[in-house]
Amino acid sequence: MSRFVKQSDIRQEGFDWGNVGWRSDGTGSRQLVVMDVTVEPGGGHAFHRHPRQEEMIVVRSGRVEQWLEREHETLEAGDAVYIDADVVHGSFNTGDETVQLQVILGPAIASEQTGYELVDVSGDEPWASLR
Repeated sequence: MSRFVKQSDIRQEGFDWGNVGWRSDGTGSRQLVVMDVTVEPGGGHAFHRHPRQEEMIVVRSGRVEQWLEREHETLEAGDAVYIDADVVHGSFNTGDETVQLQVILGPAIASEQTGYELVDVSGDEPWASLR
């Protein structure tokens, strides 16, 4: 259902690596999952994959060490990364300021409450030994 999404509508959820503001939560979108993500200094969203979802991560502020499989680059404000479905990736804040990201995934996964599907592989090799 088409609707306006005000800042006060965004449900916040904390994780050990940062915070997610579920921007598309409650919209009924079948194609998009949109998140405002904050990663504090020293934090990171460890290696994971989204089996049925493509992803775009846009750095709004700060610097992030962004991994795609076994390669990584430092991304700064205005930079972005596109990630194909089922590609292992991770985002780590190695700086001293908070990182703000805009994250978009698609399509939304109907079987998940938030439309977001994730498989954590951070404890599996080679990911557990990469950083």
